[in-house]
Amino acid sequence: MGETDHRPWGYYTVLADEADHKVKRICVYPGKRLSLQRHSRRSEHWYLVAGEGIVTLDTRAVALKPGEAIDIPCGTAHRFQNPGSGEAVFIEVQRGEYFGEDDIERLADDYGRS
Repeated sequence: MGETDHRPWGYYTVLADEADHKVKRICVYPGKRLSLQRHSRRSEHWYLVAGEGIVTLDTRAVALKPGEAIDIPCGTAHRFQNPGSGEAVFIEVQRGEYFGEDDIERLADDYGRS
């Protein structure tokens, strides 16, 4: 497995980084959420493995339970939130032309990142 990157909301590990896709295992701490963001060069697919989640897609909220998944089209504002008391874990599959962390446009962030 790849190196683990720690963030204020939890951590992620890159499982695969190929020319046509990237795969991450993402763990979100209880009560934390990722920034509301969008990408201009990739789409994402999230599969919840453990815990619970609320996914924001533009203006709607979608609850996820383990075994459920959601597609995030390129250009869609999105966020994952863990409302539970344990860690939430999901697998993120990125598809597109570019997978760098600089393809994140943060629209709102709890941790002062822009």
